[in-house]
Amino acid sequence: MNPGGENVAVVGAGRMGTSIAYALAAAGHRVEVFDPVEAARAAVPERLAAIEAQLDLAVAVGVHDSLAAAVQRADVVIEAGPERLDAKREIFAELVRDAPVWALLATNTSAIPIAEIAAGLPTGERILGTHFWNPPHLVPLVEVVEAETTGAAAVARMVAFLREAGMRPVHVKADIPGFIGNRLQHAMKREAIALVAAGHCTAEALDEVVRHGFGSRLAAIGPLEQADLGGLELTLAIHQTLMPDLDRTPVPHPLLVEKVERGEVGVAVGRGFRDWAPGEAEEVRERVTRELLRRRASERTSSNDGMGTVDGVGNQKVRSDAQ
Repeated sequence: MNPGGENVAVVGAGRMGTSIAYALAAAGHRVEVFDPVEAARAAVPERLAAIEAQLDLAVAVGVHDSLAAAVQRADVVIEAGPERLDAKREIFAELVRDAPVWALLATNTSAIPIAEIAAGLPTGERILGTHFWNPPHLVPLVEVVEAETTGAAAVARMVAFLREAGMRPVHVKADIPGFIGNRLQHAMKREAIALVAAGHCTAEALDEVVRHGFGSRLAAIGPLEQADLGGLELTLAIHQTLMPDLDRTPVPHPLLVEKVERGEVGVAVGRGFRDWAPGEAEEVRERVTRELLRRRASERTSSNDGMGTVDGVGNQKVRSDAQ
């Protein structure tokens, strides 16, 4: 273990993996990144530079073409590879073999049950989920998912590691599909699609309601916190009227399936639930990034009382340590 920081390996050099690597390196940890794809490894310096330009802080990250070399001294391993069970099982079989016996082995899966990834592997007590939210260098939440075989000590250690790195870890006590955040997010998306499919509103109107209505306060207050403040008798009264009328489609909504089958898959083709003019998607991405940067600056200022947010890692350059 490094003085003042741990040895961290990130498996996967895509946008998510690079952002995770940046966030942990900025917290003072020694970070090594592995990806089997040469083009992905070559893109790491450019992706890091883009993040550094947003946050005005350079970090050092090692880049490897060998998984064994990247994880050989790791205290914590974060897998951020393809969202496919077969790929993740293959990676974890190698991690169990090549990483130190004390290393925490975590997967950044968004929905695959951790137990399916760890099935049949030894030392399952140190395998767990760490669902980061995109982009991790701007969104601090991490869902720490406990599988049936995960040890309590591993969960506690990961929560402490992430909290000390400036993230906001939450303990998900059951290995359920979608964990907490994606269950909530996609429950809302199911109702949103149903409202548009029924002709009750346009996609544009629905997005306006969320962005400028209850969505604008969700960053400041959670749904159950808000229910308590308003009084549970009010929530009960609303539910008695509303719940029988909500969408209960038990599979992907037919409108979503039809759009995908017609090739109306979103900004890539200029049409999804909304029509997208050239350049409009980039404007939305920039708007989201600006808001996330604003929130990050506000939260850091509040939590640090005006003190510096990172200590001892500024003005370093990307290392390339391909083995």
